[in-house]
Amino acid sequence: MGDDYALIGGVFNQDHARALRFADQLALDPGRTYRDIEALIKGESALAPEDRMQVVTVATPNFLHFAMAEKLIDAGFNVICEKPITTTVAEALELAQLIEARRVVFAVAHTYTGYPMVRQMRAMIAAGLIGAVQKVHAQYYQGWINPVIRDPALRRSVWRLNPAMGGHSCCIGDIGVHAFNLIEYTTGLTVSELLADIDMLEPSNALDVDGNVLLRFTGGVKGVLCASQIATAEENNLQIAVYGRTGALKWSQENPNRLQHLQEGKPLSIVTPGHAFNELVARQASKLPPGHPEGFIDAMGNIYRGVAMAVRGQAHDAHDFPRIEEGVRGMQFVEAVLASARDGNRWKPIQDR
Repeated sequence: MGDDYALIGGVFNQDHARALRFADQLALDPGRTYRDIEALIKGESALAPEDRMQVVTVATPNFLHFAMAEKLIDAGFNVICEKPITTTVAEALELAQLIEARRVVFAVAHTYTGYPMVRQMRAMIAAGLIGAVQKVHAQYYQGWINPVIRDPALRRSVWRLNPAMGGHSCCIGDIGVHAFNLIEYTTGLTVSELLADIDMLEPSNALDVDGNVLLRFTGGVKGVLCASQIATAEENNLQIAVYGRTGALKWSQENPNRLQHLQEGKPLSIVTPGHAFNELVARQASKLPPGHPEGFIDAMGNIYRGVAMAVRGQAHDAHDFPRIEEGVRGMQFVEAVLASARDGNRWKPIQDR
């Protein structure tokens, strides 16, 4: 990623004095350290096209994503946006229309799709190496909210638990959507409907901190997705298992360089990055020789590299980075989960891609 990008400015803090101090630490031009997104757009648009920012990253609390991304896209900037990209499906669809009209590059920060072994998993499933998919299980367990959930004062200090800043969902919108994206990314399947049960844990807590979701896919495959931010003492336990007719593939984010390949009647095999036997999309995502660990920042770098190639008009794989379609799907998933839980844990459809 370092060869593709140079940080030249931005809006780094709502307190401009603190933003300037931050910029000074990085030896950035104070003239390109802007007070707000409007000032950034005005300042950069006044520059010659070859001098202005080519890509702007939106990494703010959820309620700001739509407004900032909309203004940037409308002004012709390429954007990398944190997820969830908006707080409603309607806003996500509005962004999709604007992106198509302005013809800019837009990426969603589903960083886990940047891991080499996740890309290898997708390629192996697409090649039929485990046969037709017949069951999918994904989980994303964290425990960081557990210490604050029972203390109203502490809860107020966590913006993700504040509906005005986090949107309509905490757990499902923050991490459940990652598991959902990973399922559709690796399998190539589309979730058609779901049944969800979510938990706020405390009566005075407004947003979900735990959820369990049954999934039905187009074509009849079924699956399960579990997400929690109150899984006591868990760190970042994202896992996915895809079971086919003749084999299975299992991957864990906390041990990301090992892809387990289970085959009927054969010993368990482990696929690791950096080898010539991996699929091209996985080899291109590996930066180091076999046995040298690659992690979360490397995965993020792969997403950014894909965006850079798209901005330059270079040939790249269609799955090198998550696009607006994945952002829209994520919001459709979140709203379907909330609707299912609200309506007494009933099956709810998710729109097709």
